Amino acid sequence: MIDLTTPLLAIDVGRGTQDILVYQPGRPIENSIKLVLPSPTVVVAERIRQATRAGLPVFLDGFLMGGGANTGAIREHLARGLPVYATPGAAGTLHDDLERVRSMGVEIRATAPGDAVTIHTTDYMEPELQKALSLFGVEYPENVAVAVQDHGYSPHRSNRIHRFELMREQLDAGDWDLLSLVADPPLHDMTRMQAVRKQASGALVTDTGPVALIGALCDPWVRQRAKEGIILVNVGNGHTLSFALKGREIYGLFEHHTGALDPEKLQHYLWRLADGTLTSEEVFDDGGHGAAVRKPLVTDTVVVTGPNRLRLMPEAYQAAPFGDMTLSGCFGLMYLWKQLRER
Repeated sequence: MIDLTTPLLAIDVGRGTQDILVYQPGRPIENSIKLVLPSPTVVVAERIRQATRAGLPVFLDGFLMGGGANTGAIREHLARGLPVYATPGAAGTLHDDLERVRSMGVEIRATAPGDAVTIHTTDYMEPELQKALSLFGVEYPENVAVAVQDHGYSPHRSNRIHRFELMREQLDAGDWDLLSLVADPPLHDMTRMQAVRKQASGALVTDTGPVALIGALCDPWVRQRAKEGIILVNVGNGHTLSFALKGREIYGLFEHHTGALDPEKLQHYLWRLADGTLTSEEVFDDGGHGAAVRKPLVTDTVVVTGPNRLRLMPEAYQAAPFGDMTLSGCFGLMYLWKQLRER
């Protein structure tokens, strides 16, 4: 049970959606305000496409944010022969190396040309969320927790390798504890998280993958089984992250791109994770991020959460913390707020 003493706005920013929970002390979590909205990258991508259809130049102004749909929309815009401009901060959304951004055809400048459509880049859509909640008479909480996926600053080498190196360093530093992958405040190298912190001063900002798995442990059945050992899988829209976990100790983990997986391939990786033989090179060479395995885990309990869980793992136990299969990441953020901010 999570029992916070203060209101909290928890936002789990994914590739397809941003999942939002407004927690008020004294109100059952099941009756809390919950929203599943398009992800910021999806919103920004649509605004870019509107400018593309109108044949207008685009000026990106704001903060470094997650890529995906917005990056694809920029490439489509440039392919039509339409100009793209960006501030240095917003340009980091496209690549950490700004020379690579320029080579795409993007002009980096501080101000917008007169004929360009200005599009704000951000993972934290505070004005929009404040307006939406105000329409229903809901007060915007002062306390905010946000999860985004951050590869870390890596302008000249694979960001997949860099992300997993950082994860391995955190695991080793934290003796492979469940909360090893959570830093509050976030690591300086995590530029996407730092961008959110600039907009939401004092916010708890961390990574989407671990918070979804931490949230899945709020399911009483899952929490009980974890005492003896469990395989936890978060099948997100963009990435799939899996832990081998016993109690609070992580025995191993791996991360891959969801779109590159099918049920058989994912099952293969889970078997290798459990028996302790999965290598980071195997996952990376297959287009994934990597793996970090400390020791094997003997278990036949497999639990899944995430929006693509039924596509890849229809037979596994579907975690439903507080009766909800959608907001595992938000519940993970609540748990972390309790552990890190209300101790």
